[in-house]
Amino acid sequence: MQKHSNHLIHETSPYLLQHAHNPVNWYPWGGEAIRKAQKENKPILVSIGYAACHWCHVMERESFEDEATAAIMNENFINIKIDREERPDLDHIYMDAVQAMTGSGGWPLNVFLTPDAKPFYGGTYFPPGRAFNRPSWQETLHSVIQAFRERRHEIDVQAENLVDHIMKSNSFGIQRTKEDEIISPEKTKEIFNNLMKSADKEWGGFGKAPKFPQTFSIQYLLRYAHVYKNEEALSQALLSLDKMIEGGIYDQAGGGFARYSTDNEWLAPHFEKMLYDNALLVSVLCEAYQITNKERYREVIEETMDFVQREMLHPEGGFYSALDADSEGVEGKFYVWSLKEVEELLGEDAGLFCGFYDITEKGNWEGTNILRIKKPIELFANEKNISIDQLRKLLEKCKRKLLEQRDKRVRPLLDDKIILGWNALMNTACCKAFGATGKEEYRQLAIRNMEFLQSKFRRESYPVFFHTWKDDKAKFPAFLDDYAFLIEACRHLLEVTGDIAWLQTANGLTDFVAAQFDEESMVVTNNANESSIERPDFFYYTEKDQKDVIVRKKEMYDGAVPSGNSVMAKNLYHLCMLSQIGGWKGRSYGMISSLGNAIVKYPGSFGNWACLLLEMVAGTNEIALTGPGFEQLLPELLKEYVPHKIIIGSADGERNQIWPLLKKKQSTNPPSLWLCRNYTCHLPVFSVKELISLINRPPER
Repeated sequence: MQKHSNHLIHETSPYLLQHAHNPVNWYPWGGEAIRKAQKENKPILVSIGYAACHWCHVMERESFEDEATAAIMNENFINIKIDREERPDLDHIYMDAVQAMTGSGGWPLNVFLTPDAKPFYGGTYFPPGRAFNRPSWQETLHSVIQAFRERRHEIDVQAENLVDHIMKSNSFGIQRTKEDEIISPEKTKEIFNNLMKSADKEWGGFGKAPKFPQTFSIQYLLRYAHVYKNEEALSQALLSLDKMIEGGIYDQAGGGFARYSTDNEWLAPHFEKMLYDNALLVSVLCEAYQITNKERYREVIEETMDFVQREMLHPEGGFYSALDADSEGVEGKFYVWSLKEVEELLGEDAGLFCGFYDITEKGNWEGTNILRIKKPIELFANEKNISIDQLRKLLEKCKRKLLEQRDKRVRPLLDDKIILGWNALMNTACCKAFGATGKEEYRQLAIRNMEFLQSKFRRESYPVFFHTWKDDKAKFPAFLDDYAFLIEACRHLLEVTGDIAWLQTANGLTDFVAAQFDEESMVVTNNANESSIERPDFFYYTEKDQKDVIVRKKEMYDGAVPSGNSVMAKNLYHLCMLSQIGGWKGRSYGMISSLGNAIVKYPGSFGNWACLLLEMVAGTNEIALTGPGFEQLLPELLKEYVPHKIIIGSADGERNQIWPLLKKKQSTNPPSLWLCRNYTCHLPVFSVKELISLINRPPER
């Protein structure tokens, strides 16, 4: 009987703990495993996944739980398991290598390294026997073993070439375009046209299945429509949101969104629910609600916030990471229904409910039913000769019954580690949900969550943070994303609370990022609008002191979450206006100019960058509120759709002198509202209505 020596049992990651009883001698990433590989001159197998990953579970059952397969791995490799959510830095590096080798990537990610941790071969899912035009896992292992023994020189050359390729990817976007060539109305129109080329005009969204929410693209269209009064942009943005919230990607019974749809119609999701998707979708739905006042958007915001608080909230105020796609080993089992089950549960109400949510005997997905809406509620109510109000009440009553019944099922695994950056994204969503709906509980949730992050994630010296927290243990140095999203959340907390302490926190964190995530500290100039700094523009993903990565990467693409660099560019742009710290605004302009036409040509991959470029062109509404009780004006102001804005307030006239936007603006009772744009301030007004009228006034020619 083979002796197993699995080293994952003391980890906190739910994903690593899932593999802690495999017969594979797994190690966590670290010096012990690397030293052992070097001492024994063995290749390293790194297998990367995450707790809610369906195909990761499949490969575990088929290969990593198999004694014979484990014996091959244990004898010939040093085997390392990585949770990509704990170590996104390592995931980025080795994913880049596999994509360079194979042209595609995904999870599980299985990559083979030399003993000094340089990649030379890899892929994603490998079946137990030849299938899907893929070699079996055992075949792959034997091929790598043979190559490592017989063609070691070739492997070392391949590894060096891959590392060189990864390092060169850092030079992407260093050819800076002139600012006036890229930051122009013409470029914002090009971005719009390029987005619309891939827009699905029937089902919303962009491209073909699998379809991801692409919230940044939707956000760009909403803001473009607002700036240029463009109906086509607004229509496509709202169509995308409408089709998602009518589809199976949205949990009709319990609220919240799954990660993506496997089909064009948003019917069949990949059922895992991620914190970041729900944060980003709440944020963009808030903007749609502010523009349209459509009640359905408010309902979905509230239902999603209810889901997050019910199923993803730690008792002390942090947000968990994800819910698995599988339960009882079956994808989606927790969420789907048979007609018989629903009829037994709902009795005489079943007919209307099943008609509205497309529940049939045959089923709409793999012989079972995913709840989805095929007709607008107004049309359905009219066809069934029932009032809309009656129908709404019946559907709500029935959904509660389904939810109660569903809660008795075996639940999907909860990935209960808490990630700093994802929490910050959700914090921003809470702030935006408060702004859009006026519900005080969302503002309080944001404040409580930020207090949790400040108390649990700080390292020895402020403002240094950890990346993850679980079981009262914080781990891994925070990455650029974590800090960028945290700064962004502090900016939004400044808006919703009026408390300048959040601005001071944001500035301190930005100083830290400038010092630690760059080759050199930012050049500080006396001119806050300086925009030509001869230096690299982008930030590294890892801080200077982190030594366990073979390459420090710079991430620019906006993917499932915005890139840390795009969020930092926006942070610098806004914080410079609020604090007038030299060089920050110029750095922001430089980052946009360095990416240049990549943003314009490929807006689906640079959506958050595109939103900033649009703001630079359209201009920012700089709003100051002065006088006792100014905070009471914030809820009314935040309900309005003013996407390009900063807000700062002060009740105390003497404190006004500290912050540029408050200088020489007297405190009044009632409070004054000041609008500044393009280096010019209007005379103060004394109501939100008057301020919005000023904001919406066409620019003088």
